[in-house]
Amino acid sequence: MTIDLESYFERIDYHGDRTATLETLRGIHLAHTKAIPFENLNPFLHLPVLLDAESLQRKLVSERRGGYCFEQNLLLSHALEALGFRVTGLAARVMWTLPEDAITPRSHMLLRVDIGDEPYLADVGFGGLTLTGPLRFALDVEQETPHEPFRLIEGDQSYVMQAFVGGAWRSLYRFTLERQFLADYQVTNWYLSNHPESRFVVNLVAARVATGRRYALRNHELAVHELHGATTRRPLTSATELRETLERVFGISVPKAADADAALARVLTLQPV
Repeated sequence: MTIDLESYFERIDYHGDRTATLETLRGIHLAHTKAIPFENLNPFLHLPVLLDAESLQRKLVSERRGGYCFEQNLLLSHALEALGFRVTGLAARVMWTLPEDAITPRSHMLLRVDIGDEPYLADVGFGGLTLTGPLRFALDVEQETPHEPFRLIEGDQSYVMQAFVGGAWRSLYRFTLERQFLADYQVTNWYLSNHPESRFVVNLVAARVATGRRYALRNHELAVHELHGATTRRPLTSATELRETLERVFGISVPKAADADAALARVLTLQPV
């Protein structure tokens, strides 16, 4: 299936140039992150997470839902390729909130986008700290984005993505430049969306960026992170308030699953993650 670019651009409210340039990549990257939220309602509600292009178009564009890294970055890759960009899928081991030497599976997807001879990294699917602009593939260089500064450093036979958060550089994930294919993502996607101990099955998370701030939902706790200010947190106290927050703050149309209301009520018993 060829992605419906007109519908995708309408979904992300993008009206810029469509040539395969860095300016275009920056514009689409930011527009995507502001319009399409990170969310895991399908795994949490025991609904399938499908990665074929038609399903991604239907869910994230037509149904105005969000998704997690595989869905977000695969959709972006289809749009970029349709515009003539050279895109390579990569995989990463998440390090966020973990010891620097922690060994985790390759459970995150990001993209390498080559513009002429210059490689860039794009990633619209890392939840509460997702990139809002592409990074030039250059080591030990602080790079500004529409939100926090990011940088790449060299790891142990890998590269590490870091963000400057709370006055310090924090590692998000480590990755290599080995090309990944849809089959690679499907295996990890099945585990993340079905295994009874997967954090996406047992917890509800959502994230969205806006100009100058980020919103994050961790079970029943809503956090608002101001770019140059404080973070405020407040608990949501009912399933109705939780549904309204998903719809109003994150722009998510909650799927009409039979047990959706019961699942949202269950969220109120879970601790923030």
